[in-house]
Amino acid sequence: MTKQSARPIALAITGASGAQYALRLLQCLLAAGESVYLMVSEPGQIVISMETDLALPARPAEMQRFLVEHYGARTEQLQVFGKKEWTAPVASGTSVPRAMVVCPCTMGTLANIANGISSNLIDRAADVVIKEGRKLIMVPRETPFSAIHLENMLKLARLGVIMLAANPGFYHRPQRIEDLVDFVVARILDQLDITHDLSKRWGE
Repeated sequence: MTKQSARPIALAITGASGAQYALRLLQCLLAAGESVYLMVSEPGQIVISMETDLALPARPAEMQRFLVEHYGARTEQLQVFGKKEWTAPVASGTSVPRAMVVCPCTMGTLANIANGISSNLIDRAADVVIKEGRKLIMVPRETPFSAIHLENMLKLARLGVIMLAANPGFYHRPQRIEDLVDFVVARILDQLDITHDLSKRWGE
């Protein structure tokens, strides 16, 4: 993987199931040399502790140090922001990241973003990305979808937001859970124009 731009990518991890997708994406972004603005909701931290062996520190500064060490990244590559840290760069259009990914995305977060309700930094960061015309990728992991969910997704899709559901394919004959995770993460990296070798492409 190669670095494509010095402008950071924002990654928001919310409380939907699928923490493995988010952590693998973070690992790949850092390995590609990308700078990452990271936001993790409180429910997101709980889900990470339930679905993985990671016990993330609650305080942003401590979480940042932990993840930099865990993934062997450079200190300057990662900045972690708290939910009410309104002075964070992602809260202003003057420092908008080149793209933002909400992975996994809860239906509550999706609803807030679809309706312009900036109750926390994740919502506000997404609002900024939309208003500044940058790429926003949302990775919902929910089933079944209600009409409310679908209407909110359609509203955002019409604004240019990419709905990339956490639906792994099976044509590549996955042998491990990691293969299924990498399938989805590869699709996210494709949307970010970051080269990778996580999975074979159709026809290869």
